[in-house]
Amino acid sequence: METVEGLKRKLGSTEDLQSVVKTMKAMAAVNIRQYEKAVRSLSDYARTVELGLAVVLGAGGHQPTARRRATGNLGVIVFGSDQGMAGSLNEQVANFALEDLAAASVPVAGLPMVAVGQRVLGPWEDAGGQAESYLSVPGSIAGITPLVHELLFHIQTWGARQGIDRVQLYYNQQLHGAAYKPRKRELLPLDQQWLEKLRQEPWQGPSLPAFTMDSQALFSALLRQYLFIGLYQALAESAASENASRLAAMQGAEKSIAERMDELTRRYYQQRQMAITEELLDIVSGYEAFKEHEL
Repeated sequence: METVEGLKRKLGSTEDLQSVVKTMKAMAAVNIRQYEKAVRSLSDYARTVELGLAVVLGAGGHQPTARRRATGNLGVIVFGSDQGMAGSLNEQVANFALEDLAAASVPVAGLPMVAVGQRVLGPWEDAGGQAESYLSVPGSIAGITPLVHELLFHIQTWGARQGIDRVQLYYNQQLHGAAYKPRKRELLPLDQQWLEKLRQEPWQGPSLPAFTMDSQALFSALLRQYLFIGLYQALAESAASENASRLAAMQGAEKSIAERMDELTRRYYQQRQMAITEELLDIVSGYEAFKEHEL
């Protein structure tokens, strides 16, 4: 049978858990806003890179070598999480990637794959795939840039050693609030129609731009920045989605804890009242026994 002291200890533990959940909920909300801001900050820089590519492509009808048709050697990067309490975020993005590859008749066994986040590996390995490399998810915005450079190096190594010229990203994209959905992005090769549209886009400034360095070297530098933006956006979106999923999980946990506290409080006061009643009955019984003994 539960005691008053036992219920009191349970109430204290539940209150401590409620405090932890509230803290995690607040941190998730703050992180979401930071990552959303990071994604928005990329838009102006992305536009600058696009204008640079338009200038290079439109200069003398230059046809950069990076526009050649891909041979079809594919490598994929899947973004998940390292920490728990993120709902079904990892399962959703991993299953989305597996379904997309299956629809394209691409077997995951032997497919070069980089996992960003350890928890995304489970569904992938269950399907017969294996990660070629695993990278930890950065704990803050400051850690995104070093990880992007590491991914760029890995993509270059893929091309040099394995002839991989197609790279697909799978990550969760935040929609609004605590909502998100899996998304695929074709990082390489570059979209031919998009490049052609850039080449034909009229310049909006009062004077035409010019450059003096080698056009191929400039294009390669701009291409690297374009890839940087794509990877950075995927990482930031994935991190925002992770925190959105954690926020939803903490909201559910907070509701369950509140219900648990209400139940424990009711039982605590009920048990306390029963204990008080028993003590009063003991006093009355003792008093009556004492009176009978005197008589």
